[in-house]
Amino acid sequence: MANRVFQNVVYQMKEAVDRVVGVVDETGTVISCSELGQIGEVRDGVAAVRQTAGDAFVRDGYSYHQFSNAKHNDYAAFVEGTDPTAAQFAAMLSISLQCIKQYHDEKFDKTNFIKNVVLDNILPGDIYAKARELHFISDAQRVVLLIRVTSGNDISAYDVVSGLFPDKQKDFVFNISESDTVLVKEIKPDNNTRDMEKLATSIVDTLQGDHYIKAVVGIGTPINNIKDLASSFKEAQIAMEVGKVFDTERQVISYDHLGIARLIYQLPTTLCEAFLREVFKQESIDSLDAETLFTIQRFFENNLNVSETSRGLFVHRNTLVYRLEKIRKLTGLDLRNFDDAIVFKVALMVKKYLSANPAKY
Repeated sequence: MANRVFQNVVYQMKEAVDRVVGVVDETGTVISCSELGQIGEVRDGVAAVRQTAGDAFVRDGYSYHQFSNAKHNDYAAFVEGTDPTAAQFAAMLSISLQCIKQYHDEKFDKTNFIKNVVLDNILPGDIYAKARELHFISDAQRVVLLIRVTSGNDISAYDVVSGLFPDKQKDFVFNISESDTVLVKEIKPDNNTRDMEKLATSIVDTLQGDHYIKAVVGIGTPINNIKDLASSFKEAQIAMEVGKVFDTERQVISYDHLGIARLIYQLPTTLCEAFLREVFKQESIDSLDAETLFTIQRFFENNLNVSETSRGLFVHRNTLVYRLEKIRKLTGLDLRNFDDAIVFKVALMVKKYLSANPAKY
């Protein structure tokens, strides 16, 4: 595709420059030229010189000027002659070709298109028109994963994730910030949230195990239409933010499995504060010491089972009953009662939410 774009420009410059002009790739092969017979030639030594030369250099009677594609100088424009005019022509040609290629890539690059859809940078009415132009399948099932690096080395998480998903026609990887990478993954219709969590876990394990990069992954809900990618991305963001508040130990957080935490996260803080005051009329939740809170946590984890909790805490059953009774006297809530336990569980989560937002509290 780039060769045709370059050739069109180079051939039009043939009359204006009145010299042989063209483009070589990183191997020194002529991929575009005003003299059609030179296309396909491999210019000896050019590839080696390009590795050590700067932007401009001279070789075998031609002036060259390199230009970049993404992160690498993959191409060099050349003009016949070694005089200053030839060098100027080569520099101008390289600038022109770079701008044209960048525009062409943005217009026809599927990853750039998907990025604009995900970030909601394209009008809904233009999505389908652009998809048809790119021969992009609009109704495939896909999911958005947000991968956030929390600590690591100089290796790019983007490079690692791109290597894990090499099919650039179905899976799309791009950066949205220094720490955040987005993966738009095409999935099978029978894939469920658990499958997505396994996929995310494999990404986390690869980053940490092979490259010493610690990361967390937020997973949006699977969607069936390209226009819904932005919604799936926003859900992945919410999953990431809610996980930071309510479950800091987890590295994979799915929007579908946020449960009541998602509801609490979206409540106004004034309403949360009023709820805490209403629930704890007798004593503030802050009056509960660390040992009591730990006991409550274990009691909830064991589904309100006194026997299982006492064994897990290595305390006598009567000791646990005494602690639960103490909590009832302090708060008015009997955790052995299912309804009271639900209220207390929600109250603890609300407290954690408010503590994570000190500016709002």
